[in-house]
Amino acid sequence: MTLNTVTLIATAAMGLEAIVAKEVRELGYENVTVENGKVIFKAHPKAVARTNLWLRTADRVKILVGEFKAESFEELFENTKALPWADYLSADAEFPVIGRSVKSKLFSVPDCQAIVKKAVVESMKQSYNVQWFEEKGALNRIEISLHKDTASLTIDTSGTGLHKRGYRYLHNEAPLKETLAAAMIQLTNWHADKPFYDPFCGSGTLPIEAAMIGQNIAPGVNRSFSFENWHWYDQRWMDDALEEAENLAKYDQPLNILGADIDHKMIDLAKNNAMEAGFPDQITFKQMQVKDFHTKDEFGVAVGNPPYGERMKEKPYVENLYRELGRALRPHDTWSVYIITSHPHFEKLYGAKATKKRKLYNGNIKTDFYQFWGKRPGSK
Repeated sequence: MTLNTVTLIATAAMGLEAIVAKEVRELGYENVTVENGKVIFKAHPKAVARTNLWLRTADRVKILVGEFKAESFEELFENTKALPWADYLSADAEFPVIGRSVKSKLFSVPDCQAIVKKAVVESMKQSYNVQWFEEKGALNRIEISLHKDTASLTIDTSGTGLHKRGYRYLHNEAPLKETLAAAMIQLTNWHADKPFYDPFCGSGTLPIEAAMIGQNIAPGVNRSFSFENWHWYDQRWMDDALEEAENLAKYDQPLNILGADIDHKMIDLAKNNAMEAGFPDQITFKQMQVKDFHTKDEFGVAVGNPPYGERMKEKPYVENLYRELGRALRPHDTWSVYIITSHPHFEKLYGAKATKKRKLYNGNIKTDFYQFWGKRPGSK
């Protein structure tokens, strides 16, 4: 069996769809469709390897097996059974089914999962002339997604989520997801020739993601994916994608990246994670209070994920922290500052009105991404 074209879905957190779509286009894929929570495009199966390796802000990459209307369990069963499952699943494949249903007549997710599982088994029986499947082979996680009575059936190519880069074995209690950190950096005007500063670095996610972007290192090079074990996926496609990633990396690109945190334990964590990510010396981590930031560098970019003060007892501390942040950063008028927080009065506490705001979700927390643009080189 040879698949010449697959329909891929790169899933995205709410608010990041346009950034994921931009990344997909930059990889050379066209006719990209953007919907809520996903980016859809057709490509050669080689794209499975390339997108998993390169997409910094997507959650997962899935193959769309089929899509159809399903207003009854019979429709769901028959249409699922008619799909070419043997093109994707080997006779020994492990194929668990997960599901979700939104605004659909078939609202019972467990029932939908069971029907899809049964339909796939019936399809596979016909294709392989086998009555029993032990499912001891490669993992192919199937998802049935129902939205307004339209059923989409996909197979996950990624395995663990793409935010799992393979470098963060240790983290603080409320870590910033790597995919969101990468999106925040991509929403700034930062390039590797500019200084980068994270005042609240925690376990180092923002500085490490900045270093990977600055040196053009594919975020997925240090991990494995589900598709690598599939019988039909040509290992040469993965080898080619890894060779491309190696050729495009700019390991010699100098970086001026500083991550600071008030907690020395976080600094130790960040240093360990940076070492795992392949940046033993390229990032500076420093135990430091926000108010102690001083620099002679110009046209830098500060990006931060401070505490939000969601708990009442933390609010006075957090609000004072925002005031100190403003007093430390506002005098550096060539610097651009980007802060994510759910605090409704951040601008007032920081002491300046943001040039631009963007709604983002940090997990389930609705936040604003405040952007304060500094002077440009050559401007008075």
